[in-house]
Amino acid sequence: MKRFPLFLCVAAVLILSLPCAAQAARALHVYCGAGMTKPFGEIAAAFTQKTKVNMEVTYANAGQIQSQINTAQEGDLFIAGAAEELKPIEKYVSARRDLVKHIPVLAVARGNPKNIRGVKDLGRSDLRVVLGDAKATPIGKIADKALADAGLAGKVNVVSRGVTAPSIFNALNVGECDAVIVWKENVSPAMDIVPDPVMDAYVKTIPAASLSVSDDPEGQKLFLDFLNSGEAHSIWEKYGYVVLN
Repeated sequence: MKRFPLFLCVAAVLILSLPCAAQAARALHVYCGAGMTKPFGEIAAAFTQKTKVNMEVTYANAGQIQSQINTAQEGDLFIAGAAEELKPIEKYVSARRDLVKHIPVLAVARGNPKNIRGVKDLGRSDLRVVLGDAKATPIGKIADKALADAGLAGKVNVVSRGVTAPSIFNALNVGECDAVIVWKENVSPAMDIVPDPVMDAYVKTIPAASLSVSDDPEGQKLFLDFLNSGEAHSIWEKYGYVVLN
């Protein structure tokens, strides 16, 4: 029987294994608003389990993500808290798909001990309010707009500004304030939502933006197709999001 030199056998094994190694090493770099960490973390994990494509997810506020994309000019997708957050990076957006509704609400401690009835009550002198930083996160811009529309600009006792959605609702969870304006999905069992129809005017849409600086258009499409699947929709809905048709 003809025998091949050992080094040729080793080389053949290495060559044959290269596609598998490349597939295992493949990863999509996705930017995602920090307020969506829980649902998107599950979605990313489900996608990797199904496709074997790894996900490198950067969670941060919109301002930080926009700065990173503009500076580094790299990444595959951006899951933004609102469509408006794509404008500062629009030259890098090659396509956009709307995913779910992003619903802002007025939230208070469980049982509503301060008897807050709506946004207009936030002007009361006995209330401590925490809002988002309007320069860093969409929920901060929404809060400022809601207060201005209610005639309360500069008339609310805002004790602090959070740069991410989690930092806002955590302030209410630990008793640092009496009320917050935050995304509906961030409301915990220790909070109550104060129904106020005026908040309906500020509902936003979460888009998935494909970035033109990506070097993996096939991976982009693969993930966008997964976001349109029933599996991804179920995860969003589990966390209180309303899926768009």
